[in-house]
Amino acid sequence: MADSSRIPILDATALLTGDPVGMDALVEDFGRAYRDVGFSYIVNHGIDAQLIDEVFEASRQFHALGLDQKMAIELNSDNRGFLPMDATMDINTKLAEVTKPNRSESFLMMCECAPDSPEVLAGDYLAGPNVWPDLAGFRETVTAYHDAMCWLGRKMMGIAARAIGADPEVMVDHFASPVASVRLLHYPPLPSGSPDDLYGSAPHCDFGCLTLLAQDDVGGLQVRPVGDGWIDVPNIPGSFVVNVGDMLRLWSNGQLLSTPHRVTNSSRSSRFSIPFFFDPHVSTVIAPLRSCVTPERPVVADAVVWGDHLRSELEAGFEPHKMFTAEHPPESSI
Repeated sequence: MADSSRIPILDATALLTGDPVGMDALVEDFGRAYRDVGFSYIVNHGIDAQLIDEVFEASRQFHALGLDQKMAIELNSDNRGFLPMDATMDINTKLAEVTKPNRSESFLMMCECAPDSPEVLAGDYLAGPNVWPDLAGFRETVTAYHDAMCWLGRKMMGIAARAIGADPEVMVDHFASPVASVRLLHYPPLPSGSPDDLYGSAPHCDFGCLTLLAQDDVGGLQVRPVGDGWIDVPNIPGSFVVNVGDMLRLWSNGQLLSTPHRVTNSSRSSRFSIPFFFDPHVSTVIAPLRSCVTPERPVVADAVVWGDHLRSELEAGFEPHKMFTAEHPPESSI
């Protein structure tokens, strides 16, 4: 096992103060971290610690509900609701031979889109309202967390843009109406004597842009930077673990790394984590930016429409989305 000190710690104080010198330093540190490792911790990020504690408590309360109560809001075609145990499988990964579903369950929410919202009227993929359990204060807490994390996500995308020589305003414009989701994950302890290829989350790379993860102290997250073995990523109080996904790697023409990671809960306790996935509007065409293409670094991959890529990944990895597509095939590409 490689040394966990390999994961850099970025101080994001400048996001709050706007100090130009601090911002320049954060841009430089971000570029170095994601060109070398693809993961970092960020601290002093401005998200209220009490809100983080409250959303963890909301997650514990939700996962303590009976299965019938959770299945009453089972994941719908807008990617909102409850994903039961063994409902996801990383079949697109090239990092392991995955033959077993992930041992996790989760609740997902996204931006609230009313029936008369511009996104719904335009027919945007996944645009719709959220579904909620009957838990006092749950909706308010999770929504407040989502909104706060959207603020942080936009700030971090501005830093990422500067790190790769792009115009931060142009980049952040793609996230004015983002595909942003909060996922309340529960990983039960793996059964005694489980095979080595049974994971809480099998080895994979995230397929979007940015993931900002809050985690408890149970442990189990590991990452594998280029040239290293698997590294434990323990919780640092007050931090988020932030990683780049495949779409930001594409935008940066491979400069920023989308690094493999996995979760194995070998403890005797339940593990709770809260990833926040921050991605652009579904119509966004993602291609290597001009600032990232040079004679020494030619274009690494073709452009993709984010919504098309998102649909293909959800249909491949989420059992409910496979059924939705079988029942209602898409009429056309976005």
